Amino acid sequence: MPPLIESQVHTSLRAYLRQQGDYSWHHHLTMARLVARALRLGRSALMQTSTSTPVYALSYLTPALLWQGVVVLVIPPLWQEPWVEKLIPQLQAALGTNREVVVSDRVPSDFTGVLITSPQNWLSDRLNRVTNIITNSDANPEANLEANLEAKFPPGIPTLIDGADDLEPWARECLTQTMLPGAWDQLTARYPQQREIIRDVKIKLTKSFFDRPPNPYGCCLLDTSEQELIHNLGSKLADNFADNFEFLASNLGQFSQQSGQQGQILWAGVDRQQGYFTLHSTPAEVATSLSKVWQQQPVVFMGRAMDLEVEATAYRQNVGLGGLTCLKFPPDIHTDLIQLYLPDRLPLPNTPQFQAALEQQVMDLLTISRSDTGFIVILIEDSPLKQQMAAVMAGEFGSRVQMEMITPNPAPILVTGWQFWREFHHQFPSPKLLIIATLPIPSLENPLVAGQVAYYKQQRLDWFRLYLLPTALRELQSAIAPARRHQGVVAMLDSRVNHRSYGQQVLAALSPFAKINYLDPRLWELLS
Repeated sequence: MPPLIESQVHTSLRAYLRQQGDYSWHHHLTMARLVARALRLGRSALMQTSTSTPVYALSYLTPALLWQGVVVLVIPPLWQEPWVEKLIPQLQAALGTNREVVVSDRVPSDFTGVLITSPQNWLSDRLNRVTNIITNSDANPEANLEANLEAKFPPGIPTLIDGADDLEPWARECLTQTMLPGAWDQLTARYPQQREIIRDVKIKLTKSFFDRPPNPYGCCLLDTSEQELIHNLGSKLADNFADNFEFLASNLGQFSQQSGQQGQILWAGVDRQQGYFTLHSTPAEVATSLSKVWQQQPVVFMGRAMDLEVEATAYRQNVGLGGLTCLKFPPDIHTDLIQLYLPDRLPLPNTPQFQAALEQQVMDLLTISRSDTGFIVILIEDSPLKQQMAAVMAGEFGSRVQMEMITPNPAPILVTGWQFWREFHHQFPSPKLLIIATLPIPSLENPLVAGQVAYYKQQRLDWFRLYLLPTALRELQSAIAPARRHQGVVAMLDSRVNHRSYGQQVLAALSPFAKINYLDPRLWELLS
């Protein structure tokens, strides 16, 4: 009888790790066996690794390469080329396997290897197919069968999703229906008799959006009058055809159909420089759609930190996951420990005294840490405050300061917002010092955040505990990950951590750490 895949994976990966002298992560063998078990039993599992993708990738690549059937790896594009060009060939040589590995947006016919695709490709296919089947389930069962046969990723194939921390925003993006500026010209060409009506609606919407005060987010929620304009236009155009099929195939038709459903956030993206707008219909919750996707195949969800709880209750609720095996590997205190500076008596961020206190704290930190001897990141989300802080720092430290720029030789001090750091931190050195001005709690001034919160309130759900706080904790854990690589210093200057009830959850997300509440030059002497 051939050995179980778990035993084969354990033996092979242990030999590879010994050959490479790789003892950087103590959970490789455990995670690899659990992934192999999920493949063998065809059962879904959720694994929180408490570390970054490059550290634990071997733990899912090994069972995928040793498994005899088709496996789909859903991996963010950032890691696809390094895995395919270097890590997988090296691993295949050590394992003695010759599995076919392809990067594609669909599973080829008669394919028996490992297929790598992006989250956007996989989710778009699965979500759109589920949506079409639900929409047509009663009207046209033959079309449903054809949809199953034409799926880019047929049901039943074991799927491993890496970076699943971002599963909810990925799904929301895939489920958003957008009407682009060019759609108005297409409507005019398709309905020439209605040219004046279409033009009039576009002009009214343009005036309405551009009359609103600008905001840093470049978007606004649609009010009732704007929604009625779009709905009435859709009704007039649809009445021109008895079967409505031609209208429903248009961009406006698809947008109108989705925007009329319950639980949609309707918003416009406004580009004031270019003078145009886009329309969007985004579902407030994605759990209903995703829950049907998970019924199609076994899935192993992997990520740094989806939830503070081992059972990931809030995360599973938000992405429509039922009962499944959940594991959470603890961080290694010897390799993942950070030095946490958390002063006691700073003003709260929403007070007039905060900015001056922030400037003084940042200046003291840069001075005491000898800013010319290592890379330093200052995370500030508020745009005016970020620009002012960059100007103040540049006045003191000159060209060593840059704001949200990627250069061949990065300046020693980077002032940035959360989104820029999230997208580009891998292109910078690991920071010796990471200064966090305020917690990354989504701002209610952002129209999309306000729309999401309004939905939670309508459902009588705890919008802070279920939405704002989990989002902030995931962002926080991702942001400090580069500082963990060399056990750097993280300065948390948001005193809400000390004074709010959720402060303990923030500290749990930052763990493991050694905390101090005063500036000690000897701390940086130990790090240099």
